Amino acid sequence: MDLGTWLTGTTDGLTDLAFFIVRAFIGICFVVHGLGKLGLVGSGNLAGFQGWLEELGVPMPAVNARMAMLSEITGGLCLALGLFTRPACVVLIGTMAVAGFMGHKGAGYLITNDPPGAEYTINLAVICFMFLLTGPGAIALDTVLF
Repeated sequence: MDLGTWLTGTTDGLTDLAFFIVRAFIGICFVVHGLGKLGLVGSGNLAGFQGWLEELGVPMPAVNARMAMLSEITGGLCLALGLFTRPACVVLIGTMAVAGFMGHKGAGYLITNDPPGAEYTINLAVICFMFLLTGPGAIALDTVLF
């Protein structure tokens, strides 16, 4: 195998496997964050998240807290399974855009800033945007069902 092929070559199978691995890990990441808002993972809970949104001046904090939690759990689960992948990505990109613009407003890019910047939300949105453009790959329920 020559260096060019080794550096740039791939197969459809490897691409689909890569898509599956990234989808699964990022989808589970979203689910865990949504469960954290319910108080099932970590130290947070919905009341605390709602209170934080209220402090930020987010309108209807109770509704928006629940919408964020539901979008992370359902969107993340759909992304992980490759089920309704593109619609799930639209929802997750929207959720991350709101999180980045509202939750990390004025904090810059780096998550290590004080307060933390929007780095994490931007990167999650970009990964979802990639799946919005490419689709889920062959190892996905979308491929089996549709």
